[in-house]
Amino acid sequence: MSIAHTIEELSQRIEQALPESLRQTKTEMDKTIRQAVMNAFQKMELVTRDEFDIQTQVLARTRTKLEALEQRVAAMEAALNNNAENE
Repeated sequence: MSIAHTIEELSQRIEQALPESLRQTKTEMDKTIRQAVMNAFQKMELVTRDEFDIQTQVLARTRTKLEALEQRVAAMEAALNNNAENE
């Protein structure tokens, strides 16, 4: 679900909760409500789905590299321990 869709949905819910007399100023209220919701989202510093997916991929690659490095370090430590025992 996109942020624009979420904003639209929230805007409609707020509008529907208002009394009929206030719904008559729909155009002005739509602008005000959308702006208020957008400001609230901006203050929350939300990321887009694309940004989240990219960071998830970066994390997965980093995790894979870390696991490979951990294996190399373990192999080097084992080799050092074997050398120390043989001396």
